[in-house]
Amino acid sequence: MWWGMLIIFGLATLLNPLVSLISLMGLSFFALREYFSMIKSSKADRRLYLWAYVSIPLQFYWIYIEWYGMFIVFIPVYVFLLIPIPRLINKGTVGFLRSVSSVQWGLMLMVFGLSHLAYFQFATPQYGAGLVLYLVILTQLNDVVHNLISIYYSKGKVVPTANANLTWIGFICAFIVTTLVSYLIYPYLTPLNLTFGILSGMLISLSGFLGSLTVSVLKRDLLLGDDDKFEALKKSHLSRIDSLTYASPVLFHVIRYFFDFM
Repeated sequence: MWWGMLIIFGLATLLNPLVSLISLMGLSFFALREYFSMIKSSKADRRLYLWAYVSIPLQFYWIYIEWYGMFIVFIPVYVFLLIPIPRLINKGTVGFLRSVSSVQWGLMLMVFGLSHLAYFQFATPQYGAGLVLYLVILTQLNDVVHNLISIYYSKGKVVPTANANLTWIGFICAFIVTTLVSYLIYPYLTPLNLTFGILSGMLISLSGFLGSLTVSVLKRDLLLGDDDKFEALKKSHLSRIDSLTYASPVLFHVIRYFFDFM
């Protein structure tokens, strides 16, 4: 559930940066595993999955040693270039693009996107815990408001075939509420100024909505014709962190660009 995940994040974040790092690494692993479970795969594809799992501790190791340069290019560049190799050697050409691109998509969302949460703490020891808590609170609040409003006002669905709980009126209400709450809590959890206290709420709401929308469409595409599994995965790790896969990197890079404490 939303608030259960918020409590877990809060405890892990406030206790120790290393605890938070390990918790987020585990979350990335489970989310990636659920993503792979949706894909109809061959034996050759599953070898790719093994290499993808190996990249998770490496990505978080760069965070632990605070090597930003490697952290930011490891999955988008090096893994992207190297991940096709196990699929190339003696595995044929049929399904090559589908296999490699689906693995890279999963790594970018479930590992690269979420790993920005961990880097917040190690890059900014003084403000990291507050920034992570701020991001998670607003992202989960945005999801809750959006879903509640969409249940009561179900007209104007964004992508009705993928997620009936995503409506335009839900997005607008969630955007307003998230921005307002951001204005109220940013002085207590972040070193941001007034302008960015408001702007960050807007960015979190918008990027969280795009993340939720993208993962919903992705799941529906991969599970087309398997409605039972689609319903079961609505309560999965993947459904709880879909918004964070977009919101985390967006907020991280905006703050890194405009503020000198990162």
